[in-house]
Amino acid sequence: MIKSPSKTPRRQQILECLARMLEASPGERITTAALAREVGVSEAALYRHFPSKSKMFEGLIEFIEETIFSRITLILAEEKSALKRCEKTLSLLLTFAERNPGLTRLLTGDALTGETERLRVRIAQFFDRIETQLKQILREAELREGLHPQLPVAAAANLLIALVDGRIAEFVRTEFRRRPTEHWQDQWQLIAQGFLVASDSAQ
Repeated sequence: MIKSPSKTPRRQQILECLARMLEASPGERITTAALAREVGVSEAALYRHFPSKSKMFEGLIEFIEETIFSRITLILAEEKSALKRCEKTLSLLLTFAERNPGLTRLLTGDALTGETERLRVRIAQFFDRIETQLKQILREAELREGLHPQLPVAAAANLLIALVDGRIAEFVRTEFRRRPTEHWQDQWQLIAQGFLVASDSAQ
């Protein structure tokens, strides 16, 4: 459930209803008229809290960002192993998507068709920011542990984010039937084998 102390109860109710509608109607656009009916208010009342539908979507994206990046900060504080940091960051994204199907439609851009370009840019920046964090983890692995990825750092980080991106996209494409975490632990074990090697083994 979406919880943010900075939002008034009515704003929160609107965002929660929007998230539920995104989950209940995969592939469909959400109109403000339908959202107002779901919330139980007039369209005019919606606009007293959000000046446009794009601002409502921004509210959901802001919740995604706050949730994910605050938890990544905790992962980095708690875990010293680069592999563990990568694993927990990727698992966080997959678990979040699985528990929030409606919000996952925002992450894939599925719910943003016909909406303002600014929203799609913000989602792209969200994934870019995570990829940058993965690059930093991999760079620090050499300093902290004497390890480096077998691929160049940028390519290795891109591979990891592409794995998550694909699992999330499949979740939306199958209308939430194929869970993002399905087989993930086994898949990660395979990926992790030899992903990082000792720096003195560099060619």
